[in-house]
Amino acid sequence: MPLYLNALSGKGVHLVTVNDYLASRDAEQMGVLFNFLGLSVGLNIPGMSQEEKQEAYAADITYGTNNEFGFDYLRDNMVIYKEEMVQRPLNFAIVDEVDSILIDEARTRSFIRGNAEKSTDLYVRANQFARLLKEKQDYTIDLKTKSVQLTEEGMTKAESFFKIDNLYDYANVLINHHVHQALKAHAIMHRDTDYVVQDGEIIIVDQFTGRLMQGRRYSEGLHQAIEAKEGLQIQSESKTLATITFQNYFRMYNKLAGMTGTAKTEEEEFQSIYIIWMLS
Repeated sequence: MPLYLNALSGKGVHLVTVNDYLASRDAEQMGVLFNFLGLSVGLNIPGMSQEEKQEAYAADITYGTNNEFGFDYLRDNMVIYKEEMVQRPLNFAIVDEVDSILIDEARTRSFIRGNAEKSTDLYVRANQFARLLKEKQDYTIDLKTKSVQLTEEGMTKAESFFKIDNLYDYANVLINHHVHQALKAHAIMHRDTDYVVQDGEIIIVDQFTGRLMQGRRYSEGLHQAIEAKEGLQIQSESKTLATITFQNYFRMYNKLAGMTGTAKTEEEEFQSIYIIWMLS
């Protein structure tokens, strides 16, 4: 009923589910009813063309996942011409499992990345240098912040190895960065604890659940530094072209609603972040 009521304005409403199967199933089953009532229904899933997405968003009611809605928003902000955008202004959304998406995953970011096209030679050289160093003598470790710091002796060795006068000179900022990432890869990132090697790739291990995070990569060149450490092929470094958190995305809707069986326990956080009225 809320979907039907808010769709009558013609501004479009979104039903946000947690996976593509539920989005497809609900769009098909409920679409029969909404079509009978004179409303159009669209389905927004990965792999659709620009034209298909525009058609889905043009419908009175659009089903999809939080990830796909978020990525479409990012892609829309990267187009050259307005006609290439797929989303309309964000009007009204109902979020399924609302406490999971808007609280538990609120700060999860959607990323669109592109290749930075940097040479891999410096990763290899920095890795060779890191292997020569000894803890306490050449560098110190802060386990609390997971950071490493070169000692005076370590700095001298770095300047000698890379044949430079001052490691901290602006002209050598790239070398300095690679050295510290290589040191971090060797001294702090441990195989089978922080990551595993699987089929020639570095797979991150979630520090909270212990699950393998397929497709995720460490940022700022750390992933490449670990690949160099393990003797794997160093993949191209990526740069973030666009990013947004679920919290910031969903707060842009004119009206926001949700449903879940466990919302009451998150009542105070919902009200402080999203200004949502909670109903028993």
